[in-house]
Amino acid sequence: MQPNQQSNLEDILMAEGILKPDQVSSVKLESISTGQSTEKIILDHNLATLIQVGQAHAQMLGVPFMKVEGKAISPEVLNLIPEPVARRYKLIPFDRDQDTISVAMADPLDLQVVQFIEKKSGKRIKRFLALPDDILKAIGDQYQQNLTSQVVSALKEVSANVVEEKSSALDQKEVIREAPVSNIVTQLLEYAVKTKSSDIHIEPEEIQTRVRFRIDGILHEKIILPKKVHEAVISRVKILSGLKIDEHRLPQDGRFTFSYQDIEIDLRVSTLPTVFGEKVVLRLLPKSTQPPTLQELGLRASALKNLDVQLLRTHGIILICGPTGSGKTTSLYSILSKLSTTRVNILTIEDPVEYHITGANQVQINPAIGLTFASALRSFLRQDPNIILVGEVRDTETAELAIQAALTGHQVFSTLHTNSASGALPRLLDMGAEPFLLASAINAVCGQRILRKLCGNCRYPYDPPPEVLTNIVAVLGPLIPRGQIKLYKGKGCNQCGNLGYVGRIGIFEVLVVTDKIMRLILERASTAQIEKTAVSEGMMTLKIDGYLKAVEGVTTLEEVLRVAQD
Repeated sequence: MQPNQQSNLEDILMAEGILKPDQVSSVKLESISTGQSTEKIILDHNLATLIQVGQAHAQMLGVPFMKVEGKAISPEVLNLIPEPVARRYKLIPFDRDQDTISVAMADPLDLQVVQFIEKKSGKRIKRFLALPDDILKAIGDQYQQNLTSQVVSALKEVSANVVEEKSSALDQKEVIREAPVSNIVTQLLEYAVKTKSSDIHIEPEEIQTRVRFRIDGILHEKIILPKKVHEAVISRVKILSGLKIDEHRLPQDGRFTFSYQDIEIDLRVSTLPTVFGEKVVLRLLPKSTQPPTLQELGLRASALKNLDVQLLRTHGIILICGPTGSGKTTSLYSILSKLSTTRVNILTIEDPVEYHITGANQVQINPAIGLTFASALRSFLRQDPNIILVGEVRDTETAELAIQAALTGHQVFSTLHTNSASGALPRLLDMGAEPFLLASAINAVCGQRILRKLCGNCRYPYDPPPEVLTNIVAVLGPLIPRGQIKLYKGKGCNQCGNLGYVGRIGIFEVLVVTDKIMRLILERASTAQIEKTAVSEGMMTLKIDGYLKAVEGVTTLEEVLRVAQD
């Protein structure tokens, strides 16, 4: 690429339509009067973003611009330039082909560094300009996993001992227990714990294996592994979780425990055969983590008050509703932790048991031997329980038994896969529950979703467009806060990994079964009718709770619409 004919940063930004002519004149005048660089003035006055300024610099230098933070880089590429060299000269390799290495550099005109790397690697360097902070963040993300040396040594040992078709299962076990492959898996697990990931996905592709981490509910691709190490890594995970390493055609499930810096993590492992090999998903469940309180989950105001009142009752059913991944299990554990005392007998039947609750008797279903939700629930009634938790109402039999337990003086908690609290009642009727029994048994239904919280360090307010403001007023109605309405966004900073979000919070709707709702159940009313009546009686819907959290700066309106839009 040839250098841009425009010699000044401000002229390039004007040519790109980022700066207006009068702004360019003002910047030049201020630069002359203060002695500051035009770049500093442009950034200080927020006339352009760092990335726009970086792209303009790249045009001036005649090199491509590259954003490397968040980009998955193969360990084989990273290994071409050691971390100390990368940090010292603020550069990072991100791709290669047969003859060249693509390197993002803070100073692509430093020919001495380019020649040094070319001499060491024996390859030609293709230079890219990147922001210094972006490079340092990428170095931290990529090299901190410390996978490069392990992968390189594993390639030599695994390809010789494990990937060979002739090697026996016994030989594989011995080799896979050795350091290189073991270290790769350990580093992946440690990185997941550091970033508070909930899941690790190890996914084979045609020519490589990608590893993704689910952080705050969103998957992030963090590392690319060579395809030839894939089978050894998968086998290592299988050995840890007690699975058959010579079974590649059928899905398998297992679990194991991992310790990192006094943190004990339970891992649930699931394998799945795909066209390019076995995919593995590891779900991380911290053992020592105490369930959050209902307030910490995001319950508040009338929703919290209504749920607290229902928890004081000694019999009846409370359901937690929402799609997969909406935090239903966490909410149940929070409730049980609150209710667990030496005065009550708590029995749970779960699939699987994810967290251990002090004082509760927890049972894991095992359909292979006939231990199902329904069969366990029958046995529970002979165990003198006060509180029963049924992991999920999946069928008519379980629903009927739960209702029977509630009507005979037990407090029953369970989950149901419905999109709203109002939708749970028609769903149970569709399962075959008798309306007159259901109306008497159900105390309350809680619907919920999880959304990402804005980073408190880099969030900033802005005025919503008129059409958005109209929508907010229409949704919130009398609940709209006084004064000027502001919405918030996250700029992205070091504390949130430049995502603008860090952590998660729930939005809730709590439907209390009042006399009016009971009549609607007896009439087999629709979801819409039930919701309309519940709202008229004071229920805050998921959307209303989400909009309130958005105008308070807890999250963004985009997040609310992503998870709560009908």
